[in-house]
Amino acid sequence: MPHNYDGQKRSPTPRFTILRRQEHAEIKLFHERLAPLLLRVLVPGGHVVIASQNLLSHFVVRVFSEAGFELRGQIIREVRTLRGGDRPKGSHREFPEVSVTPRSCWEPWIIFRKRCDGTVSENLRKWGTGGLRRPERNIPFFDLIRSSPARGKERKNAPHPSLKPQAFLRQIVRAALPLGKGVLLDPFMGSGSTIAAAVALGLKSIGLEKNKEYYTLAENAIPALIAMSVPEPANGGKGA
Repeated sequence: MPHNYDGQKRSPTPRFTILRRQEHAEIKLFHERLAPLLLRVLVPGGHVVIASQNLLSHFVVRVFSEAGFELRGQIIREVRTLRGGDRPKGSHREFPEVSVTPRSCWEPWIIFRKRCDGTVSENLRKWGTGGLRRPERNIPFFDLIRSSPARGKERKNAPHPSLKPQAFLRQIVRAALPLGKGVLLDPFMGSGSTIAAAVALGLKSIGLEKNKEYYTLAENAIPALIAMSVPEPANGGKGA
């Protein structure tokens, strides 16, 4: 989930446990507007994958379920990037043995699906979707992906505050179009990393970005990200 919704420079992750009712309402409203728009443009059996946050994912699940989506589980992106925030604010020395919340070591990427037109098999034949593509025929798509933060040349090419690495995104993008057919949509394109992942895999995609600074960034970053070589996922997709 973005840390704000107006396209401006993003702030450090706030202490989600102290968000006010009004801020909860704004998060809920954002997703209430988003869900029906996505439902309208998806073909039957199409998936939505949303990067979320452990303390706020219940808002997303509730809103998307009420809009008519099916919850299809979540992908655990195992990554240790979040710093601080687990000790009592302003009194960490007084209570040195206390953690307010568990120190997060993973991100939830929630998976929703528009209802299929008939069975999954019928939907695959008619619409080309309804399931997730396997890394290999004899290996399922796992819901755990180890993913280091984007670093070095990748971040230099696409200096966006919430850049996700190509090694991770290419696994998600590939899975989203199970037969390699259709169009992948990223309505919050940012640096264009998701679009770059799609193009690198030979898939059609559309990216939307209202922030002119990020759009310009994406124009320059996408070709560089496409050209990146990434290691094959270990353990059938569980490592990146």
